[in-house]
Amino acid sequence: MDPTDTWTQTMGTGPLLAIAAAAIGVLLFLIMKLRVHALLALILVSLLTAFAAGIPSDQVVDTLVSGFGSTVGGVALLVGLGAILGRLIEVSGGAQALSDALIRRFGEDRAPLALSIASLCFGFPIFFDAGLVVMLPIVYTVARRVGGGILRYGLPVAGAFSVMHIFVPPHPGPVAASELMGADIGLVILLGLVIAVPTWYVTSYLFGLWVGKRIVLPVPDILTGGEQAEKDENPPSPLTVIALLMLPLVLIFGNTGLNTAATAGWVNGDAGWVHFLQAIGATPIALLITVLVAIYVLGTRRGRGSDVIEKLTDSALGPICSIILITGAGGMFGAVLREGGIGDALSGSLSDLGLPVIVVGYLVATALRIAQGSATVALITAAGLVQSVVLAGGYNAVEVAAIVLALAAGSVTASHVNDSGFWLVGRLLGMDVKTTLKTWTVLQTTVGLMGFTMAAAIFAIA
Repeated sequence: MDPTDTWTQTMGTGPLLAIAAAAIGVLLFLIMKLRVHALLALILVSLLTAFAAGIPSDQVVDTLVSGFGSTVGGVALLVGLGAILGRLIEVSGGAQALSDALIRRFGEDRAPLALSIASLCFGFPIFFDAGLVVMLPIVYTVARRVGGGILRYGLPVAGAFSVMHIFVPPHPGPVAASELMGADIGLVILLGLVIAVPTWYVTSYLFGLWVGKRIVLPVPDILTGGEQAEKDENPPSPLTVIALLMLPLVLIFGNTGLNTAATAGWVNGDAGWVHFLQAIGATPIALLITVLVAIYVLGTRRGRGSDVIEKLTDSALGPICSIILITGAGGMFGAVLREGGIGDALSGSLSDLGLPVIVVGYLVATALRIAQGSATVALITAAGLVQSVVLAGGYNAVEVAAIVLALAAGSVTASHVNDSGFWLVGRLLGMDVKTTLKTWTVLQTTVGLMGFTMAAAIFAIA
C-alpha cells in the first residue's frame, strides 16, 4: 500500500514548486560544492523535503523506504547479474574478440556507430537499464582498444537504448499511453521508429561524438572489476559472445510477444505454459539464465573451476554496490517529490493553459518528468490527464499516435538528480554530477525537444 494513501496535500502550487526548487538546489550544493557523498546527500535532502512538503512524520520513513526499495528492486538484480555476465565475457576474452570483429568490420572510426546500431536493435525488446548493463562491457573494451575516452562510445549507446525505451512499444510507457488514448499500437511503433532513429542520430550519436572530443574520460573498470584477472589465451568466438548477448533479448522478447498475444486473445493468458514462459522471459530471470549459461560456456567448459568462478563473481559485484545504492537513493528522492504532490500541482496548473492538446500533453509530461524523475510515470500520468480531451476530440489515428509520441518526448526531457537513470548512466560512464548534467541531461533534453518537434510536425500534416 502507498504509505501516503491516507494523507492529502493541502499546500498550493507555489509553495510546492519552491520546495522542489530548493531541494534540488541544496542537493547540488551538497554534492558539487561540499563534496558530500551522493548517497548521503540524497537521503538527507529526501528526508528534509518530505518534512517540508508536509508528509506526516509517521509516514516519512515509509515513503523514503518505499521509494528506495522499489527502485533498487528494479535495478539491483539487473545491474548485479549484468555485472557478472560482463565480467565473464571480459575475462574469457570474449569482449576483446567481439570488439576486434566489430573494428575489422566497421573500422575504428565507425566503432561508435556500430555499437549504437546494435544497441538500437537490442533496445527494441529490452528495457533501458538492462540493455545498457549488458552492452557496456563491449563498449568498455572497444573504447580501450580504439581510444578517445568513454563518452564518444557510451553516450551514443545509452541514447540508443533511451530513445527505443521512450518512443517505441512494447516498452511500458508508450504501450500504456496508447491504451489510455485508444491509439493504434502498430501505428505508434511505426511512427515511434520514424522519430526515434533520427532523434538518436542527432541528439545521441552526433552529440556523443562532439562532446566526447571535449570531455575525455578514462574507461571505467566498474562492471569488469578491473583488468588484474588472468585473461583466457584462447578466447571464445565473436559469434559465441553475440549468442550470449542475444539470449536474454530473445527470452525477453518472447515474454513481450506472449503478453501481446494474450491481450489480443490469440493464446489463453491463464494457461500454465503461458505463465511459465512469461516468467522465464521476465528480465531478471532472463539475465539469470544467461549468466548460468555463460558460467558453463565461458567458465566450466573452458576449464575454470568453481572457486575461480566464485572469485570472478565477487570481483564483479563489489564495484557496483555503490551504483545500486546511489540509484536507489535517486529513486527515493523522486518518490518524495511525487508523494508530496509536487508533480500533480505542476501538471494541474499547466493543463489549464488553453493550448492545443499536443502542446499541453508535452508540457505536462515534461513538468512531471522534471518534478518526480521517472519517465514512465510521467508519460502514463500525463496520458491520463489528457485522455478525456483526446477521446472526445475526434482526432484521426495518426493524430492520436502523434499525441502519444509528443507525451513520450516530454517524459524524457531534462533527466537530473531525481532520476535514477541519471545516477546509473553517470556512474557507469565514470562521470561526476557536473559532467553528467553537462552531457546526459543535455542529451535527454535534446531528445525530448527533437522528438516533440517531429511529433508535432506529424500531427500538423495528418
